[in-house]
Amino acid sequence: MGKVTFCSPLYSVSKWIPKNEDKAVLEWSGTLSDGQKEASNAVVMAIQHNLTLLVWAVCGSGKTEVLFNGLAHALTNQKSVCIATPRTDVVLELAPRLQKVFPSFVISPLYAGHSDPHSHFVVSTTHQLIRFKNYFDVMIIDEVDAFPYSVDSSLQYNVEKARKQGGSLIYLTATPSPLIFKKENLQIVRIPSRYHGFPLPIPTCHWSGNWRKKINKGHLPHILIEWIKKQVSERKPVLLFLPSIKIINQTKDVFDKNHFRCESVHSEDENRAEKVLRFRNKEIPILLSSTILERGITIENISVAVLGAEDEVFTESALVQIAGRAGRSKRFPDGDVRFFHYGKTNAMLEAIKHIKKMNVEAREKGWLN
Repeated sequence: MGKVTFCSPLYSVSKWIPKNEDKAVLEWSGTLSDGQKEASNAVVMAIQHNLTLLVWAVCGSGKTEVLFNGLAHALTNQKSVCIATPRTDVVLELAPRLQKVFPSFVISPLYAGHSDPHSHFVVSTTHQLIRFKNYFDVMIIDEVDAFPYSVDSSLQYNVEKARKQGGSLIYLTATPSPLIFKKENLQIVRIPSRYHGFPLPIPTCHWSGNWRKKINKGHLPHILIEWIKKQVSERKPVLLFLPSIKIINQTKDVFDKNHFRCESVHSEDENRAEKVLRFRNKEIPILLSSTILERGITIENISVAVLGAEDEVFTESALVQIAGRAGRSKRFPDGDVRFFHYGKTNAMLEAIKHIKKMNVEAREKGWLN
């Protein structure tokens, strides 16, 4: 939430004040895939009947679009709405997207340093919900398994406190944790396919020897170098994940020494937004990253790799999310995903199994091209 320097109001018991300009008009000309339609209907039903719903949707399935009809129903019926997410950058990306399709409503983005709601339609970090009590008729939690919400009981308490008793509760994620399935009266809808109808790219595992030792000596695994050279020659942006900030810095030094044009980002990098934008604009061919970019980034025609995939920081859900960065564009639905390792782990194998299972389910439903 940021440093507290003055008292802040507690918002409680939302009351809708109708205005002539308030029209629940959804101005969106897109179409939903079969999987999105099924989930959209479930979201509308959850909001109509105040249910608890998990939307289990693969990376790149179009979860935001799945919410549109449900949000329109809620706003038409003068219900207050909150979409909460663990990260500020998602708030900043999501709020203008929603404002564009719901132009008749003021949408309040809430995050550290910007925490005064001006409407009954709020997009907020989960931290900011400490300011609300018994306020929202509809509570939607995006990336419910993401850090820090998934491990911070106080954030989870704030969500329950901010929601009106009996209000609807909707969870969105591609990688639900086992704990969520213990929620009472939980309804579940799955979207195992992407909006464009192509299968999820399946990661491949590649032994890279003692890569830490190589980096400490100022070298990179030969198999990694050859792969990167191939992607760069084909003009594909390369997103390379590494286990820690220390290793990112070491690897960046080795890349620089070998004259590879690259940049690096991590949680302590104040310039990461600017670097990601340059990477998105293809000004940077290679971006080294911690798990901070495992979610919420979409780059067309990208190739993705993990060096040190055996490290414990790369859990099954993290690897599924990382693999989900590739193949998201309809123009470039294929994507190369590599796990470079010094020994396979259960997390790596389970992540690949998870992705394959979703492709099988999507194919059985007839949702793949």
